[in-house]
Amino acid sequence: MLRLILRKYSMSVTDLFDFDKQFNQPVIGTDEAGRGPAAGGVYAAAVYFNEITDGLIKDLEVLNDSKKLTPKKRDSIYDVILNNTLNKIVCVEVDEIEKINILNSSLKAMNIACSAIMQENALTLVDGNKLIRNYNYPQKFIIKGDSKSASIAAASILAKVTRDRYMLKLHDEYPMYNWAKNAGYLTREHIEAIDKYGLTKYHRPSFLRKHFESAKQLSLI
Repeated sequence: MLRLILRKYSMSVTDLFDFDKQFNQPVIGTDEAGRGPAAGGVYAAAVYFNEITDGLIKDLEVLNDSKKLTPKKRDSIYDVILNNTLNKIVCVEVDEIEKINILNSSLKAMNIACSAIMQENALTLVDGNKLIRNYNYPQKFIIKGDSKSASIAAASILAKVTRDRYMLKLHDEYPMYNWAKNAGYLTREHIEAIDKYGLTKYHRPSFLRKHFESAKQLSLI
């Protein structure tokens, strides 16, 4: 009996650009990085490819959802994206996250980033299943858009790499939490460090109350 082997389809960089072209209008892609961690701000980036050349497509051959790329590959195309697009990267810090929650903070960062590079008659493609709130321009959410759209994938790279570099700087200030490795996510090592040293000004207390109930554990160091 013949067996059908299904292989997961992976879009090429040309497929990603073709996805954006189907809308027949300028496209701005946006994505965020840092919704899940318990430390550090949340970043969003917006990207508009104002000129797409064969050379640029070749230089972005590995372009994909940032989560599917190694840090080395993300770094290899970060400057290519930064220098060959109109783009904006925005961070909403912990104090704002604690006031308006992480979802609203992510959407706020996207709103600021996209509005900053808005083009005439442009459509904003938003990664995920939520539209940007209080946004004054046409938009469409794209589920798993970072693996479908070149503009969203590029935005995901800018947001992810910028945030990782930001967490490296915070690691230098508080090396005991090893944010250089965990980027603020609640790994076992990170939780053990919080138990030992307490919370910093960069931690998100609202993310930690279900894990640590005592006032002492929620105090800042």
